[in-house]
Order: sequence, then C-alpha cells, then structure tokens
Amino acid sequence: MYTSRRLFDRQIFTSQRKSDEAIITITVRLVGDMVAGDPHYLQFFNILMRKCYDHLNLKLVGRNYFDPDNKIVLPETKLEVWPGYVSSIRQHERDILMCVDVISKIMRLETLLDVLNQCFHENSDKFRENFCKSVIGIVVLTDYNNNTYRIEDVDFATTPSHTFDMKGEQVSYVQYYKKKYGLKISNLSQPMLVTTSKAKTREAAEPERVYLVPQFCRPTGLTDAMRENHRLMAGVAVETRLSAARRIEKLMNFNRSICRSPAIQQDLNHWDLQLDDRLLEVDGRQLPNETIWVARNRNQEGINPERGDWTKLMHNKECIFAPPLNNWTLIITDRDRSSAQNFVTALIKAARGLMFEMTAPTIYPIRDDRPGTYNQALEEILSRGVIQLVFCVVSNIRSDRYSAIKKKCCIDRPVPSQVCLYKTMTHKNIMSIATKIAIQMNCKIGGAPWFVDIPLDGMMTVGFDVCHDTTVKSKDFGAMVATLDKQMTKYYSAVSAHENGEELSNDICINICKAAQAYFERNKRLPLRIVIYRDGVGEGQIAQVMEREVHQIKKRLDELYRGPDKYRMTFIIVTKRLNTRLFCNNDNPDPGTIVDDVITSPIKYDFFLVSQKVRQGTVTPTSYNVVYDTLGLDPDKIQRLSYKLTHMYFNCSNTVRVPAPCHYAHKLAFLVSKFIHRAPDTQLQNTLYFL
Repeated sequence: MYTSRRLFDRQIFTSQRKSDEAIITITVRLVGDMVAGDPHYLQFFNILMRKCYDHLNLKLVGRNYFDPDNKIVLPETKLEVWPGYVSSIRQHERDILMCVDVISKIMRLETLLDVLNQCFHENSDKFRENFCKSVIGIVVLTDYNNNTYRIEDVDFATTPSHTFDMKGEQVSYVQYYKKKYGLKISNLSQPMLVTTSKAKTREAAEPERVYLVPQFCRPTGLTDAMRENHRLMAGVAVETRLSAARRIEKLMNFNRSICRSPAIQQDLNHWDLQLDDRLLEVDGRQLPNETIWVARNRNQEGINPERGDWTKLMHNKECIFAPPLNNWTLIITDRDRSSAQNFVTALIKAARGLMFEMTAPTIYPIRDDRPGTYNQALEEILSRGVIQLVFCVVSNIRSDRYSAIKKKCCIDRPVPSQVCLYKTMTHKNIMSIATKIAIQMNCKIGGAPWFVDIPLDGMMTVGFDVCHDTTVKSKDFGAMVATLDKQMTKYYSAVSAHENGEELSNDICINICKAAQAYFERNKRLPLRIVIYRDGVGEGQIAQVMEREVHQIKKRLDELYRGPDKYRMTFIIVTKRLNTRLFCNNDNPDPGTIVDDVITSPIKYDFFLVSQKVRQGTVTPTSYNVVYDTLGLDPDKIQRLSYKLTHMYFNCSNTVRVPAPCHYAHKLAFLVSKFIHRAPDTQLQNTLYFL
C-alpha cells in the first residue's frame, strides 16, 4: 500500500467478511518512505498507471489491457481483433519515461465446445486424440471474468455434472456457473479442460488445479491452418499491421483520453504527476549505406543499395563464390513430373546467370506424396552413394511430410536438401523464383552470393539462439552459427539439446570452442577477436547470462588460448521483441538509424538499431546490449559492425532485423525444435544446409 500523506500513527480499521460475517481487524502502519532509486519506486508508477487504465474501462487480459468495447469483428473469418496497449515506466538516461505501444489480441468467435464438435464430426473414432492435439497448449479466454488460461490437459472422465468441494460443500460445475455467473451449461457430457492457477498463498506447495468448461472458453491467437490462409491473414493484417502514421494517431488518441479523463487527472494530481501531451523527441544518427560486393564477368563489383534493399541491383550480377553442382536428384510425383522439365530449364538458366555451374538433375518419380513415400525414395537414392543435394517437390504445406524429409536428410542420410511447393515451381514469374532458389541451393553446398567489407582481420562472429522443442516441453535446442572467414561467407554450426540453464551454458562454451577450432583449421590460426550475438534472452535473465555464459565462455577460451590476453571478446544480447517504436517525420526511419541516448538505459552499454525496411506496418528497432567488451572498438564501430552483418543473410537481398549469424542461428534452432527434434549430423556443419 502507498499513500501520498505521511502516517504518523497506526491506523486501525474493522470490516466484516462476507463469507462468514467474521469481524476482521486491519492495522495499517508506516514502514518507510519511498524515494527515487528504491526497488518499488518505478513499480509504484506502473501500478498507478494500471489504475488509470481502469478509469478508461480497459480490460486486463493476461498481462496487458485491451478495449473490447472497440473490438473489430471479422465475420467472414470468425475472428475478433481487440485493440490494446502495453506500457512500462522506467528510468532511462536522464528521465523517467513511459513507453507505450498499440497492440492487438486475436480472439476467435468459436468456443472449444465448437472445436470438440468439429473434431467429432470429422473423425468420431479419433475425436478425443484430435481434440487434445487441437487444444493442449493453447491460451483461452473466459468471457465471464476476462481471464486467460493455458490448457494443459483434457479430462474426459470429468463432466460439468461432477462436483467439487467448495467451502466444505459439494457443488457441481453446473450449479457453480449458474449461481456465480448466471451461465447455463448446455452440454452436460463435454469433458473438462485442465489448467493451473498460481498458488493463492505462499504456503501452498503446488499451483492450484483448475477445471474449465469448453463451452465458456474461447481460443486466442491463430491456428497453423489460419496462418497458412493468405486471404485470412491479409484481412487480419489490415487491422493489426498499422502504418507509422496510424500508430502515431492511435498513440496520441490514447494520450488525449488519459489527459481528458477527470478521474485519471485526479489520481495523477494526487501524486503530483503529469504526463506529457506529445511523443518524446530524440536525436538519432544515420549510418552510411553499405557497399554490397558481388561478381560481374567474374570480377568483383560493388553495388550501393538504398534503404537496405538491393534486389533490383542484383540483375545481371553473379555470385561471389559458387561451387559447381553436378550431382543432384529431383524427387517429384508421377502426376507432376511433366512440369519438372520447364522448371529445371529455368533453374539452370538462372544459375548460369549467377555463374553457378549446374547440370541437369536425375529425376526420381514417386507414386504419391505421402511422408513415407518420400522417406522411402530418399533412403533408396542416398544409400546408393554420395550426392551433393536432393530437391523435393511437394504438393502442399504439410509439416509431417516436411519433417520426414528433413529428418532423413539431416540425421539419417546427411545431405543438403531443398523443398519446393509445386505451385511455386509452376508460378508465372518463374525466372525470378528460380534465381532465388538457385542462390539458396548455392549457399547450401558452400557458396555465397555477396559480401560486405569487414575491415577487421582475425575476427569470428557468432550467433546463438534457443527454441523450445515442440514435442517435449522440458527440452530446448540451442543453435550456434559462427563465421570462419574475413568476408563472413563461410560458416560453422552446431546444435545441442538441453533441459536447464547449466546444460545450456556448458553447450554454448563447448560449441564456441569448437567454432574457434574450425576457424583454426581453415585459417591456420585461432581468431583474434570473437563477437558473440546472443538472442533469446529476457530482461530478467541478463545476470544469469553473465554468470553462466559469459564467464564460462571466457574460462573455456582462456584454456584454449592458454591465457586471457591472446584474444578479445565482445558479448552482445540482441532483443527483437520490443515495445519501443521510432518514427521519423510521421514515417518509419530508414535502415541504418541509430539511437544511443535518452531512451537507452543509464546502467547499460546499449543502443537501438533500425536495420530493415518494412513494406507494411511499423518497423521495430532491435535492441543491442553489450554486456561484456574487451574488443577495444568505439561504440560507433560496434554499431557499424552490427549493421554490416544485417546485410549478410543470404535468403533475401535486403537487410534483416538482426546480424546474419543470429538470424542463421534462429533458423537452425527453429528447424531442429519443430521438425527434426535431434541434433543434425556433423557432416553438415560447414554449410548453410538449414537455409
């Protein structure tokens, strides 16, 4: 409890408890003054702002506030978009600042009872199994109290007719919902959903088990099938992907609603607080455009893209390095085989334009497109001998088929693989698509399409990211990708599974040392400088990363180098998920925009970098927090290096949000955690096979 007036004496109050009419005595006493710098100081401001949101009739859903009164209904997709706001108040370089962003929550109009009925109608024999697959792990909203829950299990043995103990009395779920919320349960045979709530008392050993009724649970978010529906996603994007100008407008409307609310102003004045009526203005810097080095007529040539995109400038340009592809196989169904020749002709023509020598593949027809058929075909092809690459044409997006292909090609029979949709292969804009696919294939067998100037010799950059395994809740996969040459076109990668922080830190140390040894094998010396970009770290994990990762990496490297003075290291935490937004003249700032003052932290060596151009919506800057640094470079050089590396992701001819090694690490961790669930074979570790 907080008060704006000092309490000199203890205050004693009495109140009658409604449940048993007992008289409760409440004693309030002063425990101390709150001053700037106290742990609770900023927490108090955030509590006060949450009270202000209640005055605006915003509803707390999960951790953030939303405005269901202004929801946008998309009837054709059976979805609702709830506008909302996320805010935090923190001490920044010179002032306490409030960061606010506009967010959205996707709500489905159907209930989980509708999902249950749909599963039953689709397959009555396996409806329980399919229902569990559909709902376990998802977050639902219960409209009667605006609470969100994550579904952990389905109890088919318990129905709404069953009873539970409520203050010593057995009450059925039917009676409970009717009495407390005035809700009638229509289907008495529906199974109950199992979730857990936080323990209500500190003495409680375990979280409380909670049962929910499917009829009253609405799923939030989008299913995989919805995400694959381009028309649906386009409709959602219209309401959620706000342009910079629309976002500014909504933020200013929110600000005005706060400033014009008498109740809010009374609360703020009570504490002698006032919100500014405009967005904060800060100075930023624009980094120069980078020169992209490609080949033309077998000679190096520099191109100078504007706004981080060099797609058009790549016309008639060649890959900087392209090993020949003379031994590869294309797997396609008998039904689609007639279309293969046109695609192969276009692919070879595109490769020739890139100075990427490619011969025609061996065509391997299969009878159907079931996962087992691809698995059998791959086994037969790869058991005959070593080939450079296998190309699989698939009819549609199916994760089980993709998983089967990648497991076979990454674990059982390690070989670079390319998976392509049939509709992509037959697209009318075939030459443009064939060029992109040819670049991907070139990278997967060890080639590179371009590079940027990195003036530092003897430097290895490392990216690291973590993804949760989709089949085993307790298991995560950490992926590390490191550069092995000055041009940063050669890579080494490693993946490790872990179940706790100690295993993770140990794996990072081991894999970085392996990368340094791979660098030695290629360059006949260990790297003199190591720059590590670490993704996937929350705000509350920074101290743990310093203790478990940075110090342990240094210890292992000291052993490898036989001393701490023979190398220099920088460890940078990269954060993509931010609520911070930057605007320039009511629009998105250009790629290369740096902000390293005012909105940064007074106790960190940090900066914000906008490195990419977005075609729709508002760009989000990336936060870089340098937690350890012996490299000896000025901050502007660290910033410039980070921006240079955002040009080196070979899957697209434009800048990306994070340095390329970090992006590659995420790509690899995602592939392993979602599709193959085991570390890939080490035979693939020196190529970008996961691209």
